[in-house]
Amino acid sequence: MYYVTMTDKFMSGLGYAEGRIAKFVVECETYEQAETIERNAKKRDEMKYINITTKKPYYNVNRYIITIKKYDNLGNIWKK
Repeated sequence: MYYVTMTDKFMSGLGYAEGRIAKFVVECETYEQAETIERNAKKRDEMKYINITTKKPYYNVNRYIITIKKYDNLGNIWKK
């Protein structure tokens, strides 16, 4: 399993993430899927600190709001 982690600068500090940093994590079954997510995340101005890891990420819930999605459940904008 591979994880692509990133900070969503647009959502950080707003709405449900008020006072916290919004992290977006995508679970991928292959490294190729992870590379696809990484490439598409880098095209998005609001996504920063993009990383691929094999270790499931942990974030302190007092400081971060975390959204975790599976690769198969993402739209085409992420899979091109």
